[in-house]
Amino acid sequence: QVTLVESGGGLVQAGGSLRLSCKASGSFYEINNMGWYRQAPGKQRELVAGITSGGSTNYADSVKDRFTISRDNAQNTMYLQMNSLRLEDTAVYYCKASVDTVVVGTKDYWGRGTQVTVSS
Repeated sequence: QVTLVESGGGLVQAGGSLRLSCKASGSFYEINNMGWYRQAPGKQRELVAGITSGGSTNYADSVKDRFTISRDNAQNTMYLQMNSLRLEDTAVYYCKASVDTVVVGTKDYWGRGTQVTVSS
């Protein structure tokens, strides 16, 4: 019923920037909380940044002052602006959304992920 599609990943040199996007499609009334997660090889998936329907944000300590999460409710899209990228930022980045759906009510959905690779 709901599909999340991430885009904007790629290869970037350390110190560079990328902007990730996550667009929601399907049948739903409202998107509630959203967040970006990442998982590097051999590591657990971790929360990078979250944003509520009202625009309140929170960040992992490792990305504070470097990443900015935002959303455009009219476009059903969430963004992650990543600046001053470091080698340790290399991971698959996943979009997560809590959605009020037409059929099954409120439910969490995940995107397939987009690869971010930071090189020296």
